[in-house]
Amino acid sequence: MFRHSSLYFGLLQLASLCGLLWLCNLFVSYMSWPVPGSVLGLGVLVVLLVTKIVPERAVQASSSWLLGELLLFFIPPVISVLKYQVLIRDDGWMIAGTVVFGTVGVLLGTALVVDRVYSFEKRLNERRLEKVVNYV
Repeated sequence: MFRHSSLYFGLLQLASLCGLLWLCNLFVSYMSWPVPGSVLGLGVLVVLLVTKIVPERAVQASSSWLLGELLLFFIPPVISVLKYQVLIRDDGWMIAGTVVFGTVGVLLGTALVVDRVYSFEKRLNERRLEKVVNYV
């Protein structure tokens, strides 16, 4: 019984995410914005999660499943590559270079931010510990 309720709960979560995507696509289409509805939907979902209007557990099962089946969602880009072989042949190195340099840039930026935040928190904790030791 537990397994069936878990399955239904995950399907409900997935349907909710699809509904949010559909509504955001409608809204973007109505407003004629140059932004994909999926990007707007992701932003709306982040705001709902941060403000705790939607609890994390309300999307946990469906998001875990979507991440687990991520390869399935890469099939459309592979088909696009097959469809635009001329573009890939002519500008493939430039596209690949942009992707590689962009990825390396994001990784380096993330590493720098994590290092700075870690150093800041370490100094903060050392000061707190020093106050406790000096207080005693």
